[in-house]
Amino acid sequence: MPVLARPGGNIGYQVTGSGQPPLLLTHGYGAAGAMFAQNLAAASTRNQVVTWDIRGHGSSESPADPDSYSADAALADIAALLAELGLDRVVLGGHSLGGYLSLAFALRHPEQVAGLVLIGTGPGFRNDAARDDWNRRAQKTAERLEERGLAALGSSSELHGQHGDAGGLALAARHTLTQRDSHVIDGLTTIQAPTLIIVGADDAPFQGAADYMAAKLPHARKVVIAAAGHAPNVDQPEQFNAELRAFLDEVAAAEEAA
Repeated sequence: MPVLARPGGNIGYQVTGSGQPPLLLTHGYGAAGAMFAQNLAAASTRNQVVTWDIRGHGSSESPADPDSYSADAALADIAALLAELGLDRVVLGGHSLGGYLSLAFALRHPEQVAGLVLIGTGPGFRNDAARDDWNRRAQKTAERLEERGLAALGSSSELHGQHGDAGGLALAARHTLTQRDSHVIDGLTTIQAPTLIIVGADDAPFQGAADYMAAKLPHARKVVIAAAGHAPNVDQPEQFNAELRAFLDEVAAAEEAA
């Protein structure tokens, strides 16, 4: 797997296929780019696809410095990876935490985002108490990883990345997964990129978030994948791939017409 050298810890990534616009896929917390293994063939038939591992996950490094795990550091990693590959404009796809980071990147670099694919994700919290509760749960996740190691990660279908150790995941829980403010949810109405929101029918915690984003994002549509949980791309890859493929073709046509 190629490696992108970064000051805060090197990042592992993979490139598949070719074609415009490229698709950058960002996994959720506790997973790795490998969670998209069943989607690469369909996505890369007419598009270049880039997967990568957030710092502390999969093949990426797990440094001891907490500052290496901030959300800003993750966004800088995305920008550096796109620059390394010479990609000026991409579709950003993200699962859970990866979707939240994709939204944050679209707010910071709108000119680089041709489209968004948000999978089992949410836009964060405007309510301070709700955000504090989310952050407490993230800290509890970190504590379990520190106490029990990788066995504390869980057995959800997408959590099959080959992580180096639990220490990096604990730091990512404390500093990447936690949220500081409401700027992402507050900025939804300003994001002009066409957006596909995909949620599993059995993913109860994220149904409301999907509905909210569909209502607030100006150019969004929502798809519910039957018999799927938090990672519909893993649980029902054929249906997911068909929806993703159709969306990529729509974005490509819009980009060519612009």
